[in-house]
Amino acid sequence: MAAAASSLAKRAASWRRLLLSRAFGTAPPKRVLVPVAAGTEPVEAATTADVLNRAGARVTVATVASAPAGDEGLLVEAAYGVKLVADGRVADLEGEAFDLIALPGGMPGSANLRDCKVLEKVVKTHAEKGGLYGAICAAPAVTLAHWGMLKGLKATCYPSFMEKFTTEVIPVNSRVVVDRNAVTSQGPGTSIEFALALVEQLYGKEKMEEVAGPLYVHPQHGAEYTVEELNPVEWKCGGTPQILVPVANGSEEMEALNLIDVLRRAGANVTVASVEDKLQIVTRRHKFNLIADVMLDEAAKMKFDLIVMPGGLPGAQKFASTEKLVDLLKKQAESRKPYGAICASPAHVLEPHGLLKGKKSTAFPPMAHLLADQSHCENRVVIDGNLITSRAPGTATEFALAIVDKLFGREKAVSIAKELVFM
Repeated sequence: MAAAASSLAKRAASWRRLLLSRAFGTAPPKRVLVPVAAGTEPVEAATTADVLNRAGARVTVATVASAPAGDEGLLVEAAYGVKLVADGRVADLEGEAFDLIALPGGMPGSANLRDCKVLEKVVKTHAEKGGLYGAICAAPAVTLAHWGMLKGLKATCYPSFMEKFTTEVIPVNSRVVVDRNAVTSQGPGTSIEFALALVEQLYGKEKMEEVAGPLYVHPQHGAEYTVEELNPVEWKCGGTPQILVPVANGSEEMEALNLIDVLRRAGANVTVASVEDKLQIVTRRHKFNLIADVMLDEAAKMKFDLIVMPGGLPGAQKFASTEKLVDLLKKQAESRKPYGAICASPAHVLEPHGLLKGKKSTAFPPMAHLLADQSHCENRVVIDGNLITSRAPGTATEFALAIVDKLFGREKAVSIAKELVFM
């Protein structure tokens, strides 16, 4: 218990230092470009933007597509049906200086990045000036190596794409590889490690550790995920699982996108519903513009096997004040159907509305004191009957995999964990 308390105190101190540095820092922010395209892996793009934003960087998510002006021209159809609105277009950023350019992967996203001549010119010019650049998943092999930007360098990529490296590249089967000004990584399951490596290269080890603390990253990267389960019951579905993921302005993007991405990979029918007055919501950290599938009013007419909420304090507070969503959650619980939440949402949505009564749960550690029963708060994922809860962005993949485990079985969950390069 003493060790756990010490660990919690260190993380709380890290969280306070991060807030203070944000409040009183005077140095101009580092500029980061995250280019995206149709088919980009959304977890990799969002995680890179989110984590670097936490470090204090000014992140620009830019589409390689050339399209008419306005939000419609900035709409990006990422992988797994995720729709997002970019901040701008790569074509409009030629000539601008960045401290880092980081390419997310995904297919055909990586190929679409590769085929953008303006992006190729921007990245090559940046690298020639000694700028830091990186890529993850398919992008190191499909994009950077194709451009000749990994010659003589050690690099990694998504395991099944290693053979696509050109002969000038020194392939390394590692989760993250740093060689000179190039940082490469393997997949969605290594995206936090990748982003933290970029933070360390830009700001130093101390800043990286400061940012990593409040994420509650997995202590053993690549290890099999573990779940604390009490009062186990079968989560029954009459066919393809129907899952509702509500989102709000201020929802945590890493948590929301991990749920959407992983559950759709598993074959679930995931409906993303906005609790705001429009489909487009602005997430917690990078102010990622995510487009929901439907409004909550429409979702309320449907039946779901599971309702599961991302965190992010402003988003959780909006959920808690949205009567229609709270009613849906209460009906779900009364029907003994599964429901769950991560990060701020267990403490700010489920607890005040009596949806944790008689249940064991966990939540974002600085908010765990708001839970009536804190006996299982040290666990990364807790399942108690039809309830599932988790702690933070760094536990979001485990949270989603635990849901896959309950709905589809352990074999499917492990298969997806390996596909993500999570383990």
